[in-house]
Amino acid sequence: MANLKELVEQANGWLRISEIPDYPKALNGLQLENSGKVSAIAAAVDACLPVIREACQSGVNLLVVHHGLFWQGTQRIEGAIYDKLKLAMDHDLAIYSAHIPLDVHPELGNNACLMSALGLGEKVLPFARWEGIELGLRAEVSLSRDELVAAVEAATGAPAHVCAGGPDRVSQIGVVTGGAGSQIYEMAATGIDTFITGEGPHWSFTSAEELGVNLIYGGHYATETFGVKALAERWCKSNEGLTWRFIDHPTGL
Repeated sequence: MANLKELVEQANGWLRISEIPDYPKALNGLQLENSGKVSAIAAAVDACLPVIREACQSGVNLLVVHHGLFWQGTQRIEGAIYDKLKLAMDHDLAIYSAHIPLDVHPELGNNACLMSALGLGEKVLPFARWEGIELGLRAEVSLSRDELVAAVEAATGAPAHVCAGGPDRVSQIGVVTGGAGSQIYEMAATGIDTFITGEGPHWSFTSAEELGVNLIYGGHYATETFGVKALAERWCKSNEGLTWRFIDHPTGL
């Protein structure tokens, strides 16, 4: 058995929870405590009711997610939020959430893990300034666009949606996992010819065409499964006896 407080302190330190900016509703860190003991961890992208139900049924004591319980902000404890909290507390399930801190971490982050899965982990540089931090990673490559798309799909296990607005031969790629498509103008201004993210608004496709940039949408969910897995694995490596599993609940977006 591991101590919940010690696990939280470890993760907060690794991810620099108190230093990395985020949206207020992310509420990074421990969102729901349990009785204090953890023997098994589940990792998932979203703290939604089906995920919490499966975590409880599997007997884990800690659920780590990328999108936490409070994305809708302050709300009445009724309906789905009541069901989630009651179910978790009845099964002594703690919930820990990390959003942008888990996107940008140089080893555990979604960006870094995706780059590693593409075989580019040693070539990356910080990229995409936001709120005083670099939100993504970039790399210099020599690949055909089709080769890169195939590599993204192999890494995420999901089909990619592609705007072939840039060159057939890719040389400068930028990666910001999740929903960064609306930032296509800022990304193009950095000099990249290909931008990989999860999803974006309709107009981002035609904007990428006009900007002369390849835009590869790997899926919001699919590009953000990496970080929670990496954090759960790091916890287990740092605390003898812990085990972890991934709860896959894809949205298709």
